[in-house]
Amino acid sequence: MADGNVTLALIALGANLPADGRAPANTLEQAIARLTDHPDIAVAETSPWYRTEAVPAGSGPDFVNGAAIFKTQLSPQQMLTQLHEVERALGRTRTVRWEPRVCDLDLIAVGETILPDRPTALSWIELSAELAMKASPDRLILPHPRMQDRSFVLVPLCDVAPDWRHPLLGLTVKEMCDRLPPAELSGIQKL
Repeated sequence: MADGNVTLALIALGANLPADGRAPANTLEQAIARLTDHPDIAVAETSPWYRTEAVPAGSGPDFVNGAAIFKTQLSPQQMLTQLHEVERALGRTRTVRWEPRVCDLDLIAVGETILPDRPTALSWIELSAELAMKASPDRLILPHPRMQDRSFVLVPLCDVAPDWRHPLLGLTVKEMCDRLPPAELSGIQKL
C-alpha cells in the first residue's frame, strides 16, 4: 500500500455454513487473505475465532465469529464493495435476511467516520430492537448501528480494538462490551 491517507477499518467476520469443503473458520481466513490481495487493504490485526449462537435465536447453526482491523486507503463505500465482492467469491448469497451463510463480512467502523450524517446514524442507533429486526437501511450507516448490541461483534473486537471509541456514543469497545447483559456473553466460546 502506498503512503497516503490510511484509515483503520473495523470488520466483523462470521460464518455458519461450510463452503466448498471448508469449515467456517477456514472460509473466514480465506476472506482475510482475499481482502489483503487488494493493493489498498492490509490486515493490521485479527482476533481469535469464537463460537456464537445464531441471531436471531433458532435462525441456523452456531456461527464462527471474529474481528479484524484493516489499514486501507479506500473510502468506506469502496471498502464495503470489496467486502461484498469477497463474500460473493466465497459463495455468499443474499436471499433472506439472517439466513445461514458461508461468509458474512460487516463493515463496523472506518476510523471516526459517521455516515451518512450524525442525525441519520443516531436515528438508526436509537431504533428499538423490534424495529431494528424489521428495518434495513438503504445506504451505508457508520458506525454500524447495531454494534453496541451485539456480543458476537464486541467480544472479538475487544481483542483487536478495545480502546476504539464510538464517535456517537462516546464509549470504547470495551465499555460497550461491559454493558452487555451477562446472558448475552455466556454463549460465546473462544475456539
